[in-house]
Amino acid sequence: MAPLKLYGMPLSPNVVRVATVLNEKGLDFEIIPVDLTTGAHKQPDFLALNPFGQIPALVDGDEVLYESRAINRYIATKYASSGAALLPATPSAKLEVWLEVESHHFYPNASPLVFQLVFRPIFGGAPDPVVVDKHAHELAKVLDVYEAHLAQNKYLAGDQFTLADANHASYLLYLTKTPKAGLVNDRPHVKAWWEDIAARPAFQKTAAALPLPPPPSA
Repeated sequence: MAPLKLYGMPLSPNVVRVATVLNEKGLDFEIIPVDLTTGAHKQPDFLALNPFGQIPALVDGDEVLYESRAINRYIATKYASSGAALLPATPSAKLEVWLEVESHHFYPNASPLVFQLVFRPIFGGAPDPVVVDKHAHELAKVLDVYEAHLAQNKYLAGDQFTLADANHASYLLYLTKTPKAGLVNDRPHVKAWWEDIAARPAFQKTAAALPLPPPPSA
């Protein structure tokens, strides 16, 4: 089988989200760089893959997909027999709920935090402390809910690592490389959950491919 083609910037957390699931499935893929700084994502050749001009996009033979969470659901479903089983054999209410919690509660606060604390410095800017404080405060409330849930569940959907956990991994990785790492590390059940995810061989492979900034000094 020809390698799948994942289009995007290798450091993009949404690209890393897809790479995480591709590695969990043990699938061969190549990242085709799309340089947002030069506007490559708005050029006709990329718009033919994603008319919204956003990364990532995935090409799997004749199939062209965009939106990282939709790509991951597709991968987890089409390649169900490969690698880790990311979808339970029977319908799971917890899985469906926590997939939505990630996209509607976790991501809207983790994403701006990571942008401010990781990516603005990479591109020569300084974090906006007002934005950082706002989203750190909101994310703390969200992660308090996670802490209570993970006190009763090893993973978000129960005892099994699933797509719901995998979809969080990229932003958790970046977040724990920032001065706001305490949002994760100060909540023992959230911290244990993250450390479990981070120790997975597939995710270690994903993270090893990234030129990440060093962790914050104590």
